[in-house]
Amino acid sequence: MLPSCVTYFERIGRQRHPGLVVWFTGLSGAGKTTLATLLERHLFQRGCLVYLLDGDALRLGLCSELGYSIADRRENVRRAGEVARILADAGFIVLAALISPLRQDRERIRISLAQAQFIEVFVNAPLEICEQRDVKGLYQKARTGLISEFTGVSSPYEPPLNPELNLRTDLKSVKECLDQLHIYIAARIAPVSGQ
Repeated sequence: MLPSCVTYFERIGRQRHPGLVVWFTGLSGAGKTTLATLLERHLFQRGCLVYLLDGDALRLGLCSELGYSIADRRENVRRAGEVARILADAGFIVLAALISPLRQDRERIRISLAQAQFIEVFVNAPLEICEQRDVKGLYQKARTGLISEFTGVSSPYEPPLNPELNLRTDLKSVKECLDQLHIYIAARIAPVSGQ
């Protein structure tokens, strides 16, 4: 396979912003997809080349044969990380919203990118708050044994130790969390964007 004759710097020069991976991690119901979706709309309206990779959507296609064992979860995160890396190299701002329960897997994605390209966002809400928000009844099914290996109940979740952003969605409104995201992302893309 021939390498691309278009460089990363040519791409970001045209798009006026660098490629980034903004990785939203947290328990089911913490608010990852809500925040990522709203951030996608905000960045799109600013003229950014942005794409949302949602964990549930990936499981319908790219990862449809994977289950929820630790090994399958790790493979799901690995594949999502590879797609995010490719898109970021093409100059996209990638918003990846996946539980991604293990620190080691998230760190592997960080290492695969240039340091400046990975932003880990811990969408942080206590388990009891996530259970209260659970409109699909997944936590209840996990508690009664209908779902095995459910993150936070019967399967581990390792919170980030040093995320770039720690958004306490149990203490702050969606708007307050989005404001934090907007400020942080704007600072990361401002030197190239000229906006």
